[in-house]
Amino acid sequence: MDLFDKTEATLTGEGERALLVHMDLPDGAGREDLEEFHHLVTSSGVVPVAEVTGRRDRPDPALYVGTGKAEEVAALVKAEEADVVLFNHALSPAQERNLERLLKCRVLDRTGLILDIFAQRARTHEGRLQVELAQLRHMQTRLVRGWTHLERQKGGIGLRGPGETQLETDRRLVRERIRAIEGRLEKVRKQRDQGRRARARAETPLISLVGYTNAGKSTLFNRLTESEVYVADKLFATLDPTLRKVRIPGVGPTILADTVGFIRHLPHRLVDAFRATLEETVNATLLLHVTDCAADERDENIDAVNQVLGEIGADEVPTLHVFNKVDLLETEPRVDYDDEGMPVRVWVSSVTGAGLPLLYDAVAQRLAHEWVDRWVRLPASAGRLRARFHEAGEVVDEQSATDGSMLMHVRVNRVHFERLLREQGLSLDELAVEPGSVAGESTPSYNPKRSHEAG
Repeated sequence: MDLFDKTEATLTGEGERALLVHMDLPDGAGREDLEEFHHLVTSSGVVPVAEVTGRRDRPDPALYVGTGKAEEVAALVKAEEADVVLFNHALSPAQERNLERLLKCRVLDRTGLILDIFAQRARTHEGRLQVELAQLRHMQTRLVRGWTHLERQKGGIGLRGPGETQLETDRRLVRERIRAIEGRLEKVRKQRDQGRRARARAETPLISLVGYTNAGKSTLFNRLTESEVYVADKLFATLDPTLRKVRIPGVGPTILADTVGFIRHLPHRLVDAFRATLEETVNATLLLHVTDCAADERDENIDAVNQVLGEIGADEVPTLHVFNKVDLLETEPRVDYDDEGMPVRVWVSSVTGAGLPLLYDAVAQRLAHEWVDRWVRLPASAGRLRARFHEAGEVVDEQSATDGSMLMHVRVNRVHFERLLREQGLSLDELAVEPGSVAGESTPSYNPKRSHEAG
Protein backbone atom coordinates (compact mmCIF):
# COMPACT_ATOMS: atom_id res chain seq x y z
CA MET A 1 0.00 0.00 0.00
CA ASP A 2 1.28 3.45 -0.88
CA LEU A 3 2.20 5.73 2.00
CA PHE A 4 -0.52 8.20 1.04
CA ASP A 5 -3.35 5.72 0.60
CA LYS A 6 -4.54 6.64 4.10
CA THR A 7 -4.93 10.27 3.06
CA GLU A 8 -6.91 9.38 -0.05
CA ALA A 9 -9.36 7.02 1.65
CA THR A 10 -11.09 6.82 4.99
CA LEU A 11 -9.60 4.81 7.83
CA THR A 12 -12.89 3.16 8.71
CA GLY A 13 -15.21 1.38 6.32
CA GLU A 14 -18.99 1.45 6.10
CA GLY A 15 -20.39 -1.33 8.29
CA GLU A 16 -17.12 -2.18 10.05
CA ARG A 17 -17.48 -3.56 13.55
CA ALA A 18 -16.12 -1.16 16.15
CA LEU A 19 -15.36 -1.51 19.85
CA LEU A 20 -15.69 1.76 21.79
CA VAL A 21 -13.46 2.74 24.71
CA HIS A 22 -14.24 5.65 27.02
CA MET A 23 -12.54 6.52 30.29
CA ASP A 24 -13.84 8.99 32.86
CA LEU A 25 -11.05 11.36 33.81
CA PRO A 26 -11.01 14.35 36.18
CA ASP A 27 -11.87 17.72 34.67
CA GLY A 28 -8.95 19.28 32.86
CA ALA A 29 -7.32 15.92 32.09
CA GLY A 30 -8.87 15.23 28.72
CA ARG A 31 -12.45 14.62 29.83
CA GLU A 32 -14.73 13.96 26.87
CA ASP A 33 -18.47 13.57 26.45
CA LEU A 34 -19.70 9.99 25.95
CA GLU A 35 -22.93 10.89 24.13
CA GLU A 36 -21.01 13.07 21.68
CA PHE A 37 -18.60 10.16 21.12
CA HIS A 38 -21.56 7.96 20.13
CA HIS A 39 -22.65 10.62 17.59
CA LEU A 40 -19.14 10.71 16.17
CA VAL A 41 -19.05 6.92 15.84
CA THR A 42 -22.42 6.63 14.11
CA SER A 43 -21.53 9.55 11.82
CA SER A 44 -18.42 7.68 10.67
CA GLY A 45 -20.54 4.77 9.38
CA VAL A 46 -19.11 2.00 11.59
CA VAL A 47 -21.27 -0.36 13.66
CA PRO A 48 -20.54 -0.22 17.41
CA VAL A 49 -20.67 -3.77 18.79
CA ALA A 50 -19.49 -3.24 22.36
CA GLU A 51 -18.41 -0.50 24.76
CA VAL A 52 -15.76 -0.48 27.46
CA THR A 53 -15.84 2.24 30.10
CA GLY A 54 -13.78 2.88 33.19
CA ARG A 55 -12.37 5.50 35.50
CA ARG A 56 -8.79 6.64 35.99
CA ASP A 57 -7.09 9.49 37.83
CA ARG A 58 -4.64 9.90 34.95
CA PRO A 59 -3.93 8.15 31.62
CA ASP A 60 -1.49 5.23 31.65
CA PRO A 61 1.70 6.31 29.79
CA ALA A 62 1.96 3.05 27.84
CA LEU A 63 -1.63 1.93 27.15
CA TYR A 64 -3.75 4.90 28.30
CA VAL A 65 -6.30 2.56 29.93
CA GLY A 66 -3.90 0.45 32.02
CA THR A 67 -2.85 -3.18 31.64
CA GLY A 68 -5.95 -4.81 33.14
CA LYS A 69 -8.41 -2.74 31.13
CA ALA A 70 -6.36 -3.27 27.96
CA GLU A 71 -6.58 -7.05 28.43
CA GLU A 72 -10.35 -6.71 28.90
CA VAL A 73 -10.54 -4.77 25.62
CA ALA A 74 -8.41 -7.42 23.87
CA ALA A 75 -10.77 -10.19 25.02
CA LEU A 76 -13.79 -8.26 23.75
CA VAL A 77 -12.11 -7.58 20.41
CA LYS A 78 -11.64 -11.32 19.94
CA ALA A 79 -15.13 -12.22 21.18
CA GLU A 80 -16.94 -9.59 19.08
CA GLU A 81 -14.61 -9.96 16.05
CA ALA A 82 -14.13 -6.19 16.00
CA ASP A 83 -12.34 -4.62 13.04
CA VAL A 84 -11.30 -1.42 14.81
CA VAL A 85 -11.09 -0.05 18.36
CA LEU A 86 -12.14 3.59 18.76
CA PHE A 87 -10.90 5.62 21.74
CA ASN A 88 -12.74 8.72 22.89
CA HIS A 89 -9.42 10.30 23.77
CA ALA A 90 -6.27 11.65 22.14
CA LEU A 91 -3.66 8.90 22.15
CA SER A 92 0.07 9.46 21.85
CA PRO A 93 1.88 7.67 18.99
CA ALA A 94 3.46 5.25 21.49
CA GLN A 95 0.12 4.45 23.14
CA GLU A 96 -1.53 3.85 19.77
CA ARG A 97 1.31 1.58 18.65
CA ASN A 98 1.33 -0.41 21.92
CA LEU A 99 -2.44 -0.89 21.80
CA GLU A 100 -2.39 -2.12 18.20
CA ARG A 101 0.33 -4.61 19.10
CA LEU A 102 -1.70 -5.90 22.07
CA LEU A 103 -5.20 -5.83 20.52
CA LYS A 104 -4.14 -7.21 17.13
CA CYS A 105 -6.38 -4.75 15.25
CA ARG A 106 -6.51 -1.14 14.17
CA VAL A 107 -6.77 1.53 16.87
CA LEU A 108 -8.14 4.99 16.18
CA ASP A 109 -8.22 7.84 18.68
CA ARG A 110 -10.68 10.74 18.81
CA THR A 111 -8.58 12.93 16.50
CA GLY A 112 -8.21 10.14 13.97
CA LEU A 113 -11.95 9.47 14.07
CA ILE A 114 -12.77 13.14 13.39
CA LEU A 115 -10.24 13.19 10.55
CA ASP A 116 -11.91 10.07 9.14
CA ILE A 117 -15.34 11.73 9.18
CA PHE A 118 -13.89 14.81 7.49
CA ALA A 119 -12.38 12.58 4.79
CA GLN A 120 -15.84 11.09 4.13
CA ARG A 121 -17.57 14.48 3.98
CA ALA A 122 -15.13 16.42 1.76
CA ARG A 123 -16.62 17.00 -1.68
CA THR A 124 -14.74 19.92 -3.23
CA HIS A 125 -11.11 19.90 -4.35
CA GLU A 126 -10.24 22.44 -1.65
CA GLY A 127 -11.96 20.38 1.04
CA ARG A 128 -10.06 17.25 0.06
CA LEU A 129 -6.77 19.15 0.11
CA GLN A 130 -7.47 20.48 3.60
CA VAL A 131 -8.42 17.05 4.90
CA GLU A 132 -5.31 15.49 3.38
CA LEU A 133 -3.15 18.19 4.95
CA ALA A 134 -4.65 17.50 8.37
CA GLN A 135 -4.20 13.75 7.91
CA LEU A 136 -0.57 14.12 6.86
CA ARG A 137 0.23 16.32 9.85
CA HIS A 138 -1.41 13.73 12.06
CA MET A 139 0.51 10.96 10.29
CA GLN A 140 3.83 12.74 10.87
CA THR A 141 3.60 12.06 14.59
CA ARG A 142 2.77 8.39 13.93
CA LEU A 143 5.85 7.67 11.78
CA VAL A 144 7.85 6.26 14.69
CA ARG A 145 9.65 2.98 13.99
CA GLY A 146 6.82 2.05 11.69
CA TRP A 147 9.12 0.19 9.29
CA THR A 148 11.40 -1.84 11.58
CA HIS A 149 10.93 -4.90 9.34
CA LEU A 150 12.92 -3.19 6.57
CA GLU A 151 16.67 -2.81 6.73
CA ARG A 152 18.44 0.42 6.00
CA GLN A 153 18.60 1.07 2.26
CA LYS A 154 22.10 0.82 0.84
CA GLY A 155 23.79 3.76 -0.86
CA GLY A 156 24.35 3.59 -4.61
CA ILE A 157 27.63 2.92 -6.40
CA GLY A 158 30.24 5.51 -5.49
CA LEU A 159 28.24 6.69 -2.48
CA ARG A 160 29.37 6.31 1.10
CA GLY A 161 27.22 5.43 4.03
CA PRO A 162 24.30 3.08 4.37
CA GLY A 163 21.73 5.49 2.88
CA GLU A 164 18.44 6.52 4.54
CA THR A 165 16.02 4.27 6.36
CA GLN A 166 12.50 3.65 5.09
CA LEU A 167 11.29 5.74 8.05
CA GLU A 168 13.43 8.68 6.95
CA THR A 169 12.17 8.27 3.38
CA ASP A 170 8.56 8.36 4.57
CA ARG A 171 9.18 11.44 6.65
CA ARG A 172 10.77 13.19 3.70
CA LEU A 173 7.87 12.22 1.41
CA VAL A 174 5.34 13.47 3.95
CA ARG A 175 7.17 16.79 4.33
CA GLU A 176 7.30 17.24 0.56
CA ARG A 177 3.61 16.43 0.18
CA ILE A 178 2.69 18.84 2.98
CA ARG A 179 4.66 21.63 1.31
CA ALA A 180 2.94 20.91 -2.02
CA ILE A 181 -0.54 21.00 -0.45
CA GLU A 182 0.24 24.18 1.49
CA GLY A 183 1.32 25.81 -1.79
CA ARG A 184 -1.93 24.85 -3.49
CA LEU A 185 -4.00 26.04 -0.52
CA GLU A 186 -2.11 29.34 -0.62
CA LYS A 187 -3.45 29.82 -4.15
CA VAL A 188 -6.94 29.14 -2.79
CA ARG A 189 -6.39 31.81 -0.12
CA LYS A 190 -5.38 34.33 -2.77
CA GLN A 191 -8.47 33.52 -4.80
CA ARG A 192 -10.62 34.01 -1.70
CA ASP A 193 -8.88 37.31 -1.04
CA GLN A 194 -9.79 38.47 -4.54
CA GLY A 195 -13.41 37.54 -3.88
CA ARG A 196 -13.36 39.45 -0.59
CA ARG A 197 -11.89 42.52 -2.24
CA ALA A 198 -14.61 42.38 -4.89
CA ARG A 199 -17.27 42.18 -2.17
CA ALA A 200 -15.59 45.04 -0.31
CA ARG A 201 -15.71 47.19 -3.44
CA ALA A 202 -19.40 46.41 -3.81
CA GLU A 203 -19.87 47.06 -0.08
CA THR A 204 -21.72 43.76 0.28
CA PRO A 205 -21.97 42.54 3.90
CA LEU A 206 -20.80 39.00 4.65
CA ILE A 207 -22.86 37.12 7.24
CA SER A 208 -21.29 33.84 8.35
CA LEU A 209 -23.17 31.01 10.07
CA VAL A 210 -21.10 29.42 12.82
CA GLY A 211 -21.98 27.02 15.57
CA TYR A 212 -21.62 23.60 17.08
CA THR A 213 -21.90 20.73 14.65
CA ASN A 214 -25.46 19.49 14.05
CA ALA A 215 -26.97 22.70 15.44
CA GLY A 216 -29.05 23.22 12.28
CA LYS A 217 -26.87 25.72 10.42
CA SER A 218 -27.40 24.19 6.97
CA THR A 219 -31.17 23.93 7.49
CA LEU A 220 -31.26 27.60 8.45
CA PHE A 221 -29.01 28.42 5.50
CA ASN A 222 -31.43 26.67 3.14
CA ARG A 223 -34.36 28.57 4.66
CA LEU A 224 -32.67 31.95 4.25
CA THR A 225 -31.29 31.35 0.75
CA GLU A 226 -33.86 28.91 -0.70
CA SER A 227 -30.95 26.59 -1.49
CA GLU A 228 -30.59 22.83 -1.21
CA VAL A 229 -27.37 22.42 0.76
CA TYR A 230 -26.90 18.87 2.04
CA VAL A 231 -28.59 18.41 5.41
CA ALA A 232 -28.37 15.34 7.64
CA ASP A 233 -28.72 14.48 11.30
CA LYS A 234 -25.01 13.73 11.50
CA LEU A 235 -21.97 15.45 12.94
CA PHE A 236 -20.02 17.44 10.34
CA ALA A 237 -22.69 16.99 7.65
CA THR A 238 -21.38 20.25 6.16
CA LEU A 239 -17.66 20.40 5.52
CA ASP A 240 -17.15 22.46 2.40
CA PRO A 241 -18.15 26.14 2.79
CA THR A 242 -21.09 27.40 0.75
CA LEU A 243 -21.70 31.05 -0.14
CA ARG A 244 -24.96 32.42 -1.52
CA LYS A 245 -26.16 35.91 -2.33
CA VAL A 246 -29.42 36.72 -0.59
CA ARG A 247 -31.51 39.86 -0.12
CA ILE A 248 -32.35 40.37 3.54
CA PRO A 249 -35.18 42.83 4.32
CA GLY A 250 -33.73 45.92 5.91
CA VAL A 251 -30.21 45.07 4.75
CA GLY A 252 -30.29 44.49 1.01
CA PRO A 253 -27.93 42.26 -1.00
CA THR A 254 -25.90 40.13 1.39
CA ILE A 255 -23.48 37.21 1.12
CA LEU A 256 -24.45 34.37 3.47
CA ALA A 257 -21.80 31.74 4.27
CA ASP A 258 -22.45 28.27 5.68
CA THR A 259 -19.33 26.91 7.40
CA VAL A 260 -18.09 23.70 9.01
CA GLY A 261 -19.46 22.98 12.47
CA PHE A 262 -17.25 23.09 15.55
CA ILE A 263 -16.84 20.52 18.28
CA ARG A 264 -15.32 20.33 21.73
CA HIS A 265 -11.56 19.85 21.64
CA LEU A 266 -11.48 20.33 17.87
CA PRO A 267 -8.01 19.10 16.84
CA HIS A 268 -5.61 21.96 16.23
CA ARG A 269 -4.49 20.25 13.03
CA LEU A 270 -8.00 20.71 11.66
CA VAL A 271 -8.11 24.35 12.74
CA ASP A 272 -4.81 24.98 10.98
CA ALA A 273 -5.71 22.98 7.86
CA PHE A 274 -9.11 24.67 7.49
CA ARG A 275 -7.81 28.17 8.14
CA ALA A 276 -8.46 29.14 4.51
CA THR A 277 -12.11 28.14 4.93
CA LEU A 278 -12.46 29.68 8.36
CA GLU A 279 -11.19 33.01 7.05
CA GLU A 280 -14.74 33.55 5.79
CA THR A 281 -15.65 33.68 9.47
CA VAL A 282 -12.79 35.97 10.46
CA ASN A 283 -13.65 38.49 7.72
CA ALA A 284 -17.41 38.41 8.25
CA THR A 285 -19.41 41.56 8.91
CA LEU A 286 -21.66 39.67 11.32
CA LEU A 287 -21.61 36.15 12.77
CA LEU A 288 -24.82 34.22 13.34
CA HIS A 289 -23.90 31.83 16.15
CA VAL A 290 -26.45 29.03 15.69
CA THR A 291 -27.11 26.93 18.80
CA ASP A 292 -29.33 23.92 19.39
CA CYS A 293 -31.34 25.39 22.26
CA ALA A 294 -32.91 21.98 23.00
CA ALA A 295 -29.55 20.28 23.66
CA ASP A 296 -28.78 19.40 27.28
CA GLU A 297 -25.17 20.55 26.82
CA ARG A 298 -26.19 23.87 25.21
CA ASP A 299 -23.94 26.07 27.36
CA GLU A 300 -20.94 23.77 26.90
CA ASN A 301 -21.45 23.84 23.12
CA ILE A 302 -21.52 27.64 23.14
CA ASP A 303 -18.26 27.72 25.10
CA ALA A 304 -16.66 25.27 22.65
CA VAL A 305 -17.59 27.45 19.67
CA ASN A 306 -16.33 30.59 21.39
CA GLN A 307 -13.04 28.85 22.09
CA VAL A 308 -12.53 27.97 18.42
CA LEU A 309 -13.53 31.49 17.37
CA GLY A 310 -10.82 32.78 19.69
CA GLU A 311 -8.25 30.39 18.18
CA ILE A 312 -8.90 31.65 14.64
CA GLY A 313 -9.07 35.32 15.67
CA ALA A 314 -12.82 35.78 15.10
CA ASP A 315 -13.79 36.49 18.70
CA GLU A 316 -13.97 40.25 18.00
CA VAL A 317 -16.43 39.92 15.09
CA PRO A 318 -19.94 41.18 16.00
CA THR A 319 -22.12 38.19 16.87
CA LEU A 320 -25.85 37.57 16.99
CA HIS A 321 -26.88 34.35 18.75
CA VAL A 322 -29.55 32.29 17.02
CA PHE A 323 -31.18 29.75 19.33
CA ASN A 324 -32.48 27.18 16.87
CA LYS A 325 -34.98 24.30 17.24
CA VAL A 326 -37.49 26.13 19.46
CA ASP A 327 -40.08 23.70 18.06
CA LEU A 328 -38.47 20.97 20.18
CA LEU A 329 -38.94 23.08 23.32
CA GLU A 330 -42.44 24.20 22.39
CA THR A 331 -41.22 27.76 22.98
CA GLU A 332 -42.52 30.79 21.12
CA PRO A 333 -40.01 32.63 18.89
CA ARG A 334 -38.73 35.83 20.43
CA VAL A 335 -35.85 38.32 20.47
CA ASP A 336 -33.72 39.06 23.55
CA TYR A 337 -32.21 42.54 23.79
CA ASP A 338 -29.30 43.94 25.81
CA ASP A 339 -29.43 47.02 28.04
CA GLU A 340 -28.80 49.28 25.03
CA GLY A 341 -31.77 47.88 23.11
CA MET A 342 -29.68 45.88 20.63
CA PRO A 343 -30.74 42.31 19.78
CA VAL A 344 -28.35 39.70 21.16
CA ARG A 345 -30.37 36.48 20.81
CA VAL A 346 -33.13 35.32 18.47
CA TRP A 347 -35.18 32.15 19.13
CA VAL A 348 -36.23 30.48 15.85
CA SER A 349 -36.99 27.16 14.20
CA SER A 350 -35.21 26.57 10.90
CA VAL A 351 -37.42 23.52 10.26
CA THR A 352 -40.79 25.28 10.56
CA GLY A 353 -39.58 28.78 9.67
CA ALA A 354 -40.98 30.22 12.89
CA GLY A 355 -39.19 33.37 14.00
CA LEU A 356 -37.41 34.11 10.72
CA PRO A 357 -39.02 37.58 10.37
CA LEU A 358 -37.66 38.34 13.85
CA LEU A 359 -34.23 37.16 12.70
CA TYR A 360 -34.37 39.44 9.65
CA ASP A 361 -35.27 42.39 11.86
CA ALA A 362 -32.49 41.59 14.33
CA VAL A 363 -29.88 41.32 11.57
CA ALA A 364 -31.09 44.61 10.06
CA GLN A 365 -30.79 46.33 13.42
CA ARG A 366 -27.30 44.93 14.10
CA LEU A 367 -26.14 46.24 10.71
CA ALA A 368 -28.13 49.49 10.90
CA HIS A 369 -25.04 51.62 11.62
CA GLU A 370 -23.66 50.61 8.23
CA TRP A 371 -26.82 51.47 6.33
CA VAL A 372 -28.66 54.61 5.27
CA ASP A 373 -32.42 54.34 5.72
CA ARG A 374 -34.17 57.53 4.62
CA TRP A 375 -36.24 59.36 2.01
CA VAL A 376 -34.36 61.25 -0.69
CA ARG A 377 -35.51 63.61 -3.45
CA LEU A 378 -33.89 62.89 -6.82
CA PRO A 379 -34.09 65.53 -9.57
CA ALA A 380 -35.36 64.47 -12.97
CA SER A 381 -31.78 64.56 -14.29
CA ALA A 382 -30.67 61.91 -11.77
CA GLY A 383 -32.20 58.93 -13.56
CA ARG A 384 -28.87 57.10 -13.51
CA LEU A 385 -28.62 57.48 -9.73
CA ARG A 386 -32.15 56.15 -9.39
CA ALA A 387 -31.17 53.05 -11.35
CA ARG A 388 -28.04 52.57 -9.22
CA PHE A 389 -30.13 52.73 -6.05
CA HIS A 390 -32.30 49.92 -7.39
CA GLU A 391 -29.18 47.88 -8.20
CA ALA A 392 -27.18 48.57 -5.04
CA GLY A 393 -29.76 48.56 -2.29
CA GLU A 394 -33.36 47.99 -1.49
CA VAL A 395 -35.81 50.67 -2.59
CA VAL A 396 -38.56 50.46 0.00
CA ASP A 397 -40.95 52.95 -1.58
CA GLU A 398 -41.05 55.38 -4.50
CA GLN A 399 -43.32 58.36 -5.22
CA SER A 400 -43.46 61.06 -7.91
CA ALA A 401 -43.41 64.72 -6.90
CA THR A 402 -45.35 67.47 -8.68
CA ASP A 403 -42.15 69.17 -9.88
CA GLY A 404 -40.99 66.07 -11.79
CA SER A 405 -38.57 64.91 -9.12
CA MET A 406 -38.67 61.45 -7.60
CA LEU A 407 -39.11 60.70 -3.90
CA MET A 408 -37.46 57.43 -2.89
CA HIS A 409 -37.23 55.62 0.42
CA VAL A 410 -33.86 53.86 0.14
CA ARG A 411 -32.12 51.43 2.44
CA VAL A 412 -28.55 51.11 1.17
CA ASN A 413 -25.01 50.62 2.47
CA ARG A 414 -23.70 53.92 3.88
CA VAL A 415 -20.30 53.80 2.17
CA HIS A 416 -21.89 52.91 -1.15
CA PHE A 417 -24.51 55.61 -0.69
CA GLU A 418 -21.89 58.30 -0.17
CA ARG A 419 -19.84 57.05 -3.13
CA LEU A 420 -22.89 57.14 -5.43
CA LEU A 421 -23.55 60.75 -4.45
CA ARG A 422 -19.93 61.70 -5.20
CA GLU A 423 -20.11 60.03 -8.62
CA GLN A 424 -23.21 62.08 -9.48
CA GLY A 425 -21.79 65.28 -8.03
CA LEU A 426 -24.64 65.58 -5.54
CA SER A 427 -24.62 66.39 -1.84
CA LEU A 428 -26.86 65.05 0.89
CA ASP A 429 -28.38 68.50 1.39
CA GLU A 430 -29.54 68.54 -2.24
CA LEU A 431 -31.41 65.29 -1.68
CA ALA A 432 -33.07 66.33 1.57
CA VAL A 433 -36.82 65.78 1.83
CA GLU A 434 -38.91 68.27 3.77
CA PRO A 435 -41.08 66.78 6.54
CA GLY A 436 -44.63 66.10 5.39
CA SER A 437 -43.80 66.10 1.70
CA VAL A 438 -44.12 62.31 1.43
CA ALA A 439 -47.67 61.06 1.06
CA GLY A 440 -48.74 58.78 3.89
CA GLU A 441 -45.29 58.82 5.53
CA SER A 442 -45.15 60.47 8.93
CA THR A 443 -41.97 58.71 10.11
CA PRO A 444 -39.31 58.54 7.37
CA SER A 445 -36.87 56.54 9.46
CA TYR A 446 -37.16 52.79 9.98
CA ASN A 447 -36.53 51.00 13.25
CA PRO A 448 -36.73 47.19 13.08
CA LYS A 449 -37.21 46.80 16.81
CA ARG A 450 -40.01 49.39 16.91
CA SER A 451 -41.60 47.80 13.83
CA HIS A 452 -41.56 44.39 15.54
CA GLU A 453 -42.98 45.70 18.79
CA ALA A 454 -45.73 47.55 16.96
CA GLY A 455 -46.64 44.38 15.07
